[in-house]
Amino acid sequence: MLAQTLKLILSLNGRTPAPSLPRRLDGLFRELALPEPSRPAYEIEDLIWALWIDHEDADAARRMERVIAEIAGKRFDVAEGDLSDLVHDHPDWAEAWNKRATLYFILNRDAESVADIERTLALEPRHFGAICGFAHICLRGGEAGAAVAAFEAALRINPHLESVKAAVEELNAGLRRSLN
Repeated sequence: MLAQTLKLILSLNGRTPAPSLPRRLDGLFRELALPEPSRPAYEIEDLIWALWIDHEDADAARRMERVIAEIAGKRFDVAEGDLSDLVHDHPDWAEAWNKRATLYFILNRDAESVADIERTLALEPRHFGAICGFAHICLRGGEAGAAVAAFEAALRINPHLESVKAAVEELNAGLRRSLN
């Protein structure tokens, strides 16, 4: 399960995002990739997340807001039903798949989370959040090498993820120690 998804993640470079995604994301990702963007990276990240979460269908956008509140309120069974409805009604909405992957991760349902991460990345290959989510599943499964590879892929998209940089350094140090 993990090897197949890692192979997908390592092949994302150059894949085209779904046409349903806002074109504005392209410029934001170009700006985010710069070593020193003209504005703080967190502002660019916030704009990206806002575009991912939003939807042209106002009802779908409201439903997503409700799901986020349900997850925050630990009403996971309700959130799961609502997310399943969202991915059914809007199968080309990457963030609906990603939110359900996140929910499955919280519930320790890793195989289902990985399946939704794959769907997320098929639609939005630049989804550094989904890639990091996969890395955390790898860590939970004791696959530190796969986690490092996934984290590094996320950093190629968003080099400003400081906690991810720190995790890679720590994991690499641990892997070096285990080899000696």
